[in-house]
Amino acid sequence: MPARCVWIGSGVDVPAEVGPEASPPEVLYAGRLSREKGILDLLAAADGMKLTIAGDGPLRAEVPGALGFIAHDELGGFYERAAVVAVPSHREGFGVVCAEAMAHGRPVVAAAVGGLLDLVVDEETGLLVQPGDVGALRAALQRLLDDEELRRRLGAAGRERVREHFSWQRTTDLTLAVYEEVRRASSAGT
Repeated sequence: MPARCVWIGSGVDVPAEVGPEASPPEVLYAGRLSREKGILDLLAAADGMKLTIAGDGPLRAEVPGALGFIAHDELGGFYERAAVVAVPSHREGFGVVCAEAMAHGRPVVAAAVGGLLDLVVDEETGLLVQPGDVGALRAALQRLLDDEELRRRLGAAGRERVREHFSWQRTTDLTLAVYEEVRRASSAGT
């Protein structure tokens, strides 16, 4: 058993600047079209809302209008257009889409599960809902779509949180610091 463990999160790119959202405001989902990602919950919750779905997977036939697989280097434009990014997963590891959306200054409505809890601070950097709660998901999406100032405030705070804790620069600095600590400990022990 190690004497000490250090957790270093994954890193994401933080663009130097981000453009304006589309008008009228739209909700973005980017990810695998599968049950555990909550895509069917989102379809029910976002009924009547402008919804862009970037992804593919086993539920593709049940997701009308899905754009299919989008290359990672093309997702930035989708984040920029979005007013809100939905991450309704029933379970999630780190949540790269969530972190990337936040890096683009977009507020996130995320399920309160797994690594999404490390990223989203409820009512500060986004909104958290219980996984599978379609009514709460709809209410959170509608709240953000109806309140441009709230979107801006949460988006800016999310962008800053990602810059401070989850940027590649931060991840690299933490990794190098751990390596240096191990090197010093090894040198002192020999």
